[in-house]
Amino acid sequence: MIKRLLGVLLLALPLAAAAQKFPTKPIRIVVPFGPGGVADITLRTIAPRMSDALGEQIVIENRPSAGGIVAGQDVARSTPDGHTLLLISNGTAVSQALFKKLPYEPKSFSMISTIGFFPLVILTDPKSPIQNIQDLLEQAKRNPGKLNAGTIGVGSTQNLSAELFKSTTGIDFQIIPYKNTGEVLTAAKNGDASVIFEILAPMTPHIRSGNLRALAVTTAKRFSTLPDVPTVMEQGVKNYDVASWNGLAGPAKTPRPAIEILHRAVVTALGEAEVQKRFAELGVEPRSSTPEQLAELFNTETQRWTRVVERAGIPKQ
Repeated sequence: MIKRLLGVLLLALPLAAAAQKFPTKPIRIVVPFGPGGVADITLRTIAPRMSDALGEQIVIENRPSAGGIVAGQDVARSTPDGHTLLLISNGTAVSQALFKKLPYEPKSFSMISTIGFFPLVILTDPKSPIQNIQDLLEQAKRNPGKLNAGTIGVGSTQNLSAELFKSTTGIDFQIIPYKNTGEVLTAAKNGDASVIFEILAPMTPHIRSGNLRALAVTTAKRFSTLPDVPTVMEQGVKNYDVASWNGLAGPAKTPRPAIEILHRAVVTALGEAEVQKRFAELGVEPRSSTPEQLAELFNTETQRWTRVVERAGIPKQ
């Protein structure tokens, strides 16, 4: 019995030693988007708190590219020691569905934790006769193929959310992709788009000012900063729950002790009142997860968006 206990303790020593040595240098987090987006800002909000918890500087490197491929490849090929991380997101999962071949796979990464979830919102111009989701469904049924839904480019979360709404409800409307959010807003104001699908955060000022009418948020629960805006499911559309999200991952085979230390740093940062206040301002729900929960989320999202892409007939790149 004593020998067995000694054996267990001896096996644990290398892990404990590895944990004590991590981190030993600044941690680089590669972001697959340009600076200034919601996912990027949430990371920059928690990074100083994570740095305090870890005792090392965190360096954020923005490497935007189509599908986030450049950032994903960078991290997947990095030394798996916990010092190079990827800001992973639902966009990373969507890329699995949109591209014929990627230079990495889901198994190329060691998941750490989610950071935040941000709902989308379905909107109209306030002069529109569409007051709620049921109005939208009824008008689409009366005028098949004549209503337009505006989103940013094909394959974006907004665009695929509209495609999912279309297939879930069985209605026939045209989904029009625009180059950027500015063009989407103009389309709504000009009446070129009957409704638009957008991330909630940048739309909140337009909703509060009355410049746009929010028909619904896309998540299963209402969002705390806009409690009067109902969900899609509340308005009779079953099983429609869509959110954009982000999290952290490292290269495959990152040591478990390093994963656990990084996970604790995320949880600590998200628990701070100032972080929660800032996330609320951004329209983001702070939410950590276990590494296993993030891996499951990533796989589930990949499968879901693959089905949506195939059903919509979006050609793979």
